[in-house]
Amino acid sequence: PVMPGSMLYDFGDAMRSGGTSADEDEVDLSKVYFKVENFEAYVRGYLAEFPDLTERELELLPFSAFLLTYECGMRFLTDYLQGDVYFKTAYPEHNLVRTRCQIALAKDMQKNMSQMEQIVQDCANAYKK
Repeated sequence: PVMPGSMLYDFGDAMRSGGTSADEDEVDLSKVYFKVENFEAYVRGYLAEFPDLTERELELLPFSAFLLTYECGMRFLTDYLQGDVYFKTAYPEHNLVRTRCQIALAKDMQKNMSQMEQIVQDCANAYKK
């Protein structure tokens, strides 16, 4: 069975992994940015299939991407500080590298938040019944 929860968790995590320009353990943070075009494509497809989201859900779609990315970064950091007991690592500072990458991605999402909000608004208007 699947636990009940908000669709915002799944949407946000999909954007964390599908909206990034780099692997989650990229060392060169200059290569890490949020691909707004991927966000737009995902929102278009998502709202085409689920046009009846509430106004609040629509409002929170962009924030969910930021929140789940930041949360994952904090989970990597916590695991690093606890001795790498949860996530499988390939080398001693792997989770620290992952943390830095997720935080860089979250920062770029923040920078693009207004554009992401506009994309959701435009797509929601296009798919309203």
